[in-house]
Amino acid sequence: MSAPKKPESVAVIIPVRNGRAMIDVQLDALAAQDYSGSFEVIVADNGSTDGLAEYLTGYPRTEELALRRVDASDRPGAAHARNVGARSTSAQFLAFCDGDDRVHSNWLSELVRVAAEHDAVTGTAEIESINSELVQSWRQMPDRHEGYSLYRFLPVGLSGSFGIWREAFEEVGGWDETFTRGGEDSDMCLRIQLAGMSFGHSPDAQIAYRQRDTLAGIWQQSVMCGEGDVRLYAEYRGYGMPRRSQLALADTVAYLILRNPLLPQFISRVPTGRWLFHAGNLWGRIVGSVRHRVYYL
Repeated sequence: MSAPKKPESVAVIIPVRNGRAMIDVQLDALAAQDYSGSFEVIVADNGSTDGLAEYLTGYPRTEELALRRVDASDRPGAAHARNVGARSTSAQFLAFCDGDDRVHSNWLSELVRVAAEHDAVTGTAEIESINSELVQSWRQMPDRHEGYSLYRFLPVGLSGSFGIWREAFEEVGGWDETFTRGGEDSDMCLRIQLAGMSFGHSPDAQIAYRQRDTLAGIWQQSVMCGEGDVRLYAEYRGYGMPRRSQLALADTVAYLILRNPLLPQFISRVPTGRWLFHAGNLWGRIVGSVRHRVYYL
């Protein structure tokens, strides 16, 4: 694909389910974008029951954002909601973010700038400006200049900071709605690259990523991440995605034993939330290996 240097039309798509309490933070951040062109904002409502629709009806910046809500309640899942949002617009460039995060003021302009040379682009995330110090300690983000990649495989990105030209989006078939346990963002990035299209990384298209702020929440999220990684391996091992090494598994098990929060703090020296994240990720890989009948620990 030969992408134009600047899109004639842009849509920002936000999949939301019961995000009434937090979505105004993201909408206000979108209203503060330094992007020089116009864009519309589409909230794809994936079956909210918390009054989201009524709230958006009276949202004071609706005209400023060209904001509209589309009903995506017929099938659960963020991937489905994103697809519904994309189908509801004819915009040439599609940008995706999430309803519980906060995009930085140059997020959209940086996505579009880097996308001028690529078919799709991902941004980065920081956790310092939106989470407490305790919650920040539970999960580490990669350096924004390095980006994300699957274990010894191809680069991937974040569905909450992602942009793609419509032509490329339609060529790969949109988001895979069968990914309901995590991994749909990595799947999209892999399909783009395996189709021979270019995938860019913008270190300056940042979002403030809101982490799960309870131990139960961080556990549930990490289990889903682990399951998603196994699903990806099952789908892409034929394309060269390697199995995790036994050394990597041994390192994880040793970490979980030596850093167990039941040990005295002077021995474990890690926050309980961080330990749970790694433990949940391993458990998710175990569950996923059984579910998908592959070995990926």
